[in-house]
Amino acid sequence: MASYRSYSRAARLASLCAVVLSASFCLASKHFVMPVPKAAKTYPAHDEHPTEHATLALDPYDMADKASIFTVHYSDIGFLPIFVIITNDGDQPISLADVTTQLVTVNRTKIPPATEDDISRRLANPSLSATPNPLPWPKKKVKNGVSQDAQDEIQNSRFAARAVEPHATQAGFMFFDVSGISAPLAGATFYLTGVRDVKGNELMYFEVPLEKYLSAPPAK
Repeated sequence: MASYRSYSRAARLASLCAVVLSASFCLASKHFVMPVPKAAKTYPAHDEHPTEHATLALDPYDMADKASIFTVHYSDIGFLPIFVIITNDGDQPISLADVTTQLVTVNRTKIPPATEDDISRRLANPSLSATPNPLPWPKKKVKNGVSQDAQDEIQNSRFAARAVEPHATQAGFMFFDVSGISAPLAGATFYLTGVRDVKGNELMYFEVPLEKYLSAPPAK
């Protein structure tokens, strides 16, 4: 009987260890996967240019459930990820090589998208971190204070399209430094200029009020 109890305890311990190791492996092996964009006009916060056959849309990842696609906790270091989607419904490509973007807050503060270096510097500086995360995230080796997984995610998630082909959509994330701003989306407007047609002519600038996102009914 004693032998059986010892075996039973050992079996339960082995099972518990397996669960813990499995959970740790899942956390360690998590990698960023870019969301599949829909047509820009289907997002609540969008600006459609029918005559130019182009639409810009924004989908802020301001809630914890949405931001869980990332391994980096951007809100903890003061950055707001915004998924930027551009759809070209025309028959010719449009160029994004010279675009300029900025988020303008309700107080008229103009915030450009953060660069990879901006985000990496913030991640590498412990004094800029918020309260420690209570979850037991696995520790990873870092280079210059930033893990390789974090570097890869920052690079792979950012909006990098240089053009949008006919009847196609391009998307990616832009990160905005909103540290110190309690409600960065309220009353804010996103501007994008510099989109050009195949002849080099500049399209009308895009203007997207973020209130369109905040006031939209919850997705079903």
